Amino acid sequence: MDIHTLVKGIENCECGKSHACPMDHVIIGSDVLRTLGEICDKYQSILMVSDQNTYRVCGKDVAEILGEKITTSIMFETGDAPLIPDEEAIAAIHAKFIDGVDLVLGVGSGVINDLCKIVSFERELPYYIVATAPSMDGYASVGSALILKGMKVTLNAAPPKAIIADTKVLKDAPMDMLQAGYGDIIGKYSCLNDWKLSALINDEYFCQKVYDITYETTDKVRDLAEGVVKRDENAVGALMEALVAVGIAMAYVGNSRPASGSEHHFSHYFEITGILTGKPYLAHGIDVVYAAVLTAKIREQILASAPVRREFDEAEWKKEVERIYLGSAEEVVALQKKMGWYWEDNSSKVLPKWEEIKAVLSEAPTEAEMLQMLEAVGMDYQEFVDLYGQEKIDDGVLYAKDLKDRYSVLWLYYEFFR
Repeated sequence: MDIHTLVKGIENCECGKSHACPMDHVIIGSDVLRTLGEICDKYQSILMVSDQNTYRVCGKDVAEILGEKITTSIMFETGDAPLIPDEEAIAAIHAKFIDGVDLVLGVGSGVINDLCKIVSFERELPYYIVATAPSMDGYASVGSALILKGMKVTLNAAPPKAIIADTKVLKDAPMDMLQAGYGDIIGKYSCLNDWKLSALINDEYFCQKVYDITYETTDKVRDLAEGVVKRDENAVGALMEALVAVGIAMAYVGNSRPASGSEHHFSHYFEITGILTGKPYLAHGIDVVYAAVLTAKIREQILASAPVRREFDEAEWKKEVERIYLGSAEEVVALQKKMGWYWEDNSSKVLPKWEEIKAVLSEAPTEAEMLQMLEAVGMDYQEFVDLYGQEKIDDGVLYAKDLKDRYSVLWLYYEFFR
């Protein structure tokens, strides 16, 4: 299904639900910035949000196109440090509102999009996003990924009313951002397998149609690697369409399940622990695809073994969480106590279905296949190992899952194979 068909939604899906994505415009192509004047015509007072990089590559042009319609703006200046979507950044945007603002307009990618999404939602206003890089799949999603109280959280919000993505801008994004977008999509092989796994073990809601849309989108991106590396405008545009399509899939089910699983838990783990300790971490999508190699390895380890339930030592677990998550440990422990999964014995759910579980795990690409996919865009798994070190990666295998309330292969591994 193409983007414009997806935006129209699916009525009476076989899963028992109707799926909708309340967006007015998805405009992806060459020289499409010029459409801003027309699609913003009904708005009279626009708050524009950018950072020093996105303003330079695109924001200045947006400001010239819209002129006096932009009545207030904020440009985050962080130097070489990444902009963090936290309480401070949210408050800074709120402080720029003036009476009469009727549209929030973001110019950027991941963090700018998430900040505009939550602020506009809190203000009950529409927002548009002008994409500056095909770097992540959250453009069209209903979730805003934030860091609040030191925790990586995804809050429900509304998708943008419009996504404008000029391929002449996108193709010139830094190569690591192009790789990140490719990686974020390729990581869907992992999260889709987690979704099917949880549906089998926990009877979690599952939509075959949304699963198929996301899987087919992932397969298409797999074939774009050469064009992405060459910055081919058509390939980069196709990558952007895939990222938006996956965001729509999330909007269809009302959460990020079709696009986020164990590989995203790793990415959030590396980001949070990096922020807590002041150590570097990779771009989200790059961490995702490296982590998808790791989750493929975990699946292979599980398939080569027999399940034996390991006893849970709460005192030891809390000690490890405090060591890893430092000042955020209390929030992590509170989340897991709320979920209660550590204190459950899932043997009755897992052991009778073991052959079915193995069949599901076998559907995911192997570690070798995942390595080939990332190498196709010039990525080297050793970069991941060198940056984080094996000890931190091993900690993530056991404790990255604790940042989220979602079942994945990491829970299966922890309970039966560690």
